[in-house]
Amino acid sequence: MTTTTLSPDRVRQAVWAVVAVFAVNGMGYATWASRIPSIKTSLGLEPAQLGALLMCVSAGSLLGLPAAGSITARVGAMRTVLSGLAAFCVGLVILGVGTDVTHSPLVAGAGLFLVGLGIGTWDVSMNIEGAAVEQHLGRAIMPWFHAAFSGGTVVMALVAAGLAWAHVPVWAHLTGVALLWPVLGWLAVRGFLPRDVEASDADAAEEHAGPQSRSAWREPRTLLIGVVVLVAAMTEGTANDWVSVALVEGYHLPQWAGILGFATFLTAMTVGRLIGTSALDRYGRVPVLRVLFVLAAIGSLLVVFGGPVLAYVGAAVWGIGASLGFPVGMSAASDDPRRAAVRVSVVSTIGYLAFLAGPPFLGFLGNHVGVLHSLLLVGGLAVIALLLAPATREQRA
Repeated sequence: MTTTTLSPDRVRQAVWAVVAVFAVNGMGYATWASRIPSIKTSLGLEPAQLGALLMCVSAGSLLGLPAAGSITARVGAMRTVLSGLAAFCVGLVILGVGTDVTHSPLVAGAGLFLVGLGIGTWDVSMNIEGAAVEQHLGRAIMPWFHAAFSGGTVVMALVAAGLAWAHVPVWAHLTGVALLWPVLGWLAVRGFLPRDVEASDADAAEEHAGPQSRSAWREPRTLLIGVVVLVAAMTEGTANDWVSVALVEGYHLPQWAGILGFATFLTAMTVGRLIGTSALDRYGRVPVLRVLFVLAAIGSLLVVFGGPVLAYVGAAVWGIGASLGFPVGMSAASDDPRRAAVRVSVVSTIGYLAFLAGPPFLGFLGNHVGVLHSLLLVGGLAVIALLLAPATREQRA
């Protein structure tokens, strides 16, 4: 329950600010994710070694995620986003140096750790801000925020494909983003909800939640939503981290073509998030999620078995299938605005376990069956999601 009434114009300003922050976050994420094939080649890594390197991102995220909720409550979403952005940008520079200058996996891993720390902190705080704006707006809009994230990843993936085609070094790409992103981030967060409004809402939440405000880890529904988000993150993250590598190594395509496959997945996921709000309003969360997870499984099968052409069709189907799991989980965790912050933090933390377990596990599978065939994991994940989808059913406070 919010206690402060804002003018419609101020709420709309906050909506666009959150959209901008999600978009900048998505572009930042795709900056390094789109260059994974180049990083792998420059460092001379086997699939399992690449999986271990990517786990550094997850380790950093899991350090920032659990604390991000309380930090946001203490200093506000604006400052928390900017602190995460700062860590992210420093990590990009170190990653570029490790990849192209020292050719050191250890240096690159240190950079990825800071990238993950920044992303984790930034992600939770922007989702908390998004949930607060959604409550002030009075209608569901979270999928649109995540569509902005996906749209940002599409833009940067296309840029990265062009840079890879032009043989622009990884360090130059990452350093350029690290210099520009603080400016974009600062411009975006200036439209966030006023700090006094955030504090007033937090006080109201504490008053109504009482002494149980920190018990979200003991709530069965919250934990089940977290598992759904974990599966959704694994389904999405598998494509983010591995689809470009799989197309390059499995079908012997050039690196720029692999990145275009990544961009195809991201474009379809963006479209799914843009049109998903109306589908959710019409059919409800559970039926929509079930259909989408089945589509994700079908898409992954087309990528693996469809050949170089149908693999791009599969990437698009997979992207649509992966589009709504994460934002629906965030909305489900925020059904009761009085407990939204603590539940979003818990659900995000559980979800990001996928980014800890996913890279090394996919790398292990890739060493034994090939990176392309390791993507069959998505089909098994879809079964888990189908069983647990009812946990996201809307509940009124």
